[in-house]
Amino acid sequence: NWLVRALDQRAQTILKVASEIVEQQDGFFLYGIEFLKPLTLREIAEKIAMHESTVSRVTTGKFIGTPRGLFELKYFFTSSIEGTDGSAISSESVKARIKALTEAEDHRSILSDDDLADLLKKEGMDVARRTVAKYREALGIPSSVQRRRIKRNK
Repeated sequence: NWLVRALDQRAQTILKVASEIVEQQDGFFLYGIEFLKPLTLREIAEKIAMHESTVSRVTTGKFIGTPRGLFELKYFFTSSIEGTDGSAISSESVKARIKALTEAEDHRSILSDDDLADLLKKEGMDVARRTVAKYREALGIPSSVQRRRIKRNK
């Protein structure tokens, strides 16, 4: 009996956390990664009246199947970057935009990290060149010089 109750409680906790994540990140599920909002473990913990460490344990190593693919629950907790209008923007949506911009480049007009930062700023994402470089490297995107060489040889 004790084991069954413990497993049931665990399943209920996972369901509560996952449901709240889906509710908080509805823009992501409806429109894509560009609409992922900054979210912290604390925010979810407060919404479902549980401790932050419980939410952390529940989201580690657990995955959710969505129409957009399979994601670890931890994926939905992202840091934020302040937009040019003062709003908070998810770092994951900035990374997605950097990836989209570099994939759309023509071999004659490769964007430098400075160019990417300027374009992002025009789109309302106030990101420094160093941050662009850090995100680009984290995504495995080569430097502008390397991308120019790669795209010219295609």
